[in-house]
Amino acid sequence: MALQASPFPNGFVAGIHAVGWALILPCFWFLDRLIALCKSTTLEKTQRLEQECYLHPLKVFFGFIVFFILFLATAPLAFLGFILWVPLQACRRPFHYHRETPSSPEKETHRGFELEGKASFGFATANLCLLPDSLARFNNLGHTQHRAAAIGQHIVQGVCRTHIRIFVDSPSSCGTLSPSNSIFPTANSSTYGATERQAQPPVSHNSDSAEVHASIPKSNSHVVSVPCDDTEEPSTDSPSHFNSNQNSNQQGRAGQRSAPRALLSQGLRQQDDVPWEVSSLFPANVDILCLEEVFDKRAAQKLTQALRPAFGHILYDIGVYACQPPCRCSSFKFFNSGIFLASRFPVLEAQYHCFPNSRGEDALAAKGLLSAKVLIGQNQKRKKVVGYFNCTHLHAPEGEGEIRCEQLNMVTKWIGDFQAANKLPDEDIAFDVLCGDLNFDNCSPDDTLEQNHCLFEEYRDPCRAGPGKEKPWVIGTLLEQPTLYEDDINTPENLQRTLESEELRKQYISPPVPVPAEDCPLVYPETGQPWIGRRIDYILYRESSISKHFRTEIEEVTFITQLAGLTDHIPVGLRLNVIMDSDCDD
Repeated sequence: MALQASPFPNGFVAGIHAVGWALILPCFWFLDRLIALCKSTTLEKTQRLEQECYLHPLKVFFGFIVFFILFLATAPLAFLGFILWVPLQACRRPFHYHRETPSSPEKETHRGFELEGKASFGFATANLCLLPDSLARFNNLGHTQHRAAAIGQHIVQGVCRTHIRIFVDSPSSCGTLSPSNSIFPTANSSTYGATERQAQPPVSHNSDSAEVHASIPKSNSHVVSVPCDDTEEPSTDSPSHFNSNQNSNQQGRAGQRSAPRALLSQGLRQQDDVPWEVSSLFPANVDILCLEEVFDKRAAQKLTQALRPAFGHILYDIGVYACQPPCRCSSFKFFNSGIFLASRFPVLEAQYHCFPNSRGEDALAAKGLLSAKVLIGQNQKRKKVVGYFNCTHLHAPEGEGEIRCEQLNMVTKWIGDFQAANKLPDEDIAFDVLCGDLNFDNCSPDDTLEQNHCLFEEYRDPCRAGPGKEKPWVIGTLLEQPTLYEDDINTPENLQRTLESEELRKQYISPPVPVPAEDCPLVYPETGQPWIGRRIDYILYRESSISKHFRTEIEEVTFITQLAGLTDHIPVGLRLNVIMDSDCDD
């Protein structure tokens, strides 16, 4: 049964809810502006110094008085709206569902299995810190509504571009590249703060590649064969005329090939059998996107409007409000989960669970787990092919690993229950992915409990060498908030160059967290090991739960810099090749 768009059972209840929220919103907005007026980002402070503006104290003083009076004047209406709003949360389904009607049914399905018995799927996750503007400023990020619109435009710009693969023919080494950072000019879009230079096209390192891009439609994938002998001319194969969901299925074995040394500077590298790159754009043809900390409702709507051309199925405003469960005032939820799911594929089933063990400020938000089942298409034997996608955001405060471990236990159980309840005998399962902001890393001594959790025995982390040990090529995903607008990291291209330099990374990526009880200083990294920093954004996948005749290969892991200056996290992408054995039996 198709998901309903509204979270309420009928239009009457939805209307009362809209009235209640309309009464609350003005008071909420005035309070938000009141606090935001008193908290400036480092970018705003720098701009005032450069402009020699000395009127800011007067602006704060008189602005504080005006917004405080307006807040008090609208408080009675907000109280009335609150009385209407709270009881309705008991009958609210925990998400909105937005669906775009496709121009043809084929655009919502993946024909890779039906045509060739293999397919490629792209996933991405990012923490956006889209809190109300006043709260976001405590993370050195402001202008939430402008950031939401800019983030949506940047994501669409990246995922809708042409997917180009470069092959290098050589007797000694061959491989593929995804030169996302050097071929495509960025489209003009609204700018925010330090991201003004994002509208400029990145420097092209290969003029021939740029000419190739100009003649190819966005929805096509393209393969360029480049001989290693400089005396030969590059040859270009005909592009495959599949739709944008097909994700270069002809490259299903790309993850088995090594990237050539001559082209390492342009993109893909391979180490420990995992191809990876630092890209200034989101990977082309991402199929499912998971975003965290989209707490602000208006920002979620702006994201939905921006992403709808690329993702036809969007779940937003995910979570519960008010007392959960009822009659427990200590668990009152002022914010939703912050999770936002955008998918190219139709969502067949979705279920949300709220963590019951949150503490402190984290208990004000309904953090939890969203599990979704999506329809991919059909295989060669006309059976339905589906995938499972799970996204979560764990407890944030440091030093509370026991709470996060309890939440990981819940995540494991809830995923198992969801799949058991929704698995049908006539379906093939192509992937089972878990992603999100887990709020612990694999290098901090303070996170030892989480690093050894049994979840990592079920789900594979492509970046993890073992408990407490990352693979040498991995890059931390948590930026130091005071430095967000410095020149080395305030544009996608600058952040890309910084992440590729170990010495520069030390200045801008958050370092590991030592154990507070121990007096000895933290020694990091160990002798001979690279400096990685805190990686708290994960994309994991499981092979034991997919169909037995399917095999999974990692095609690429991507660290994405396109949202530089717009968030304090580095988005992560993963592309999986799923291959169906040709000699399998039903």
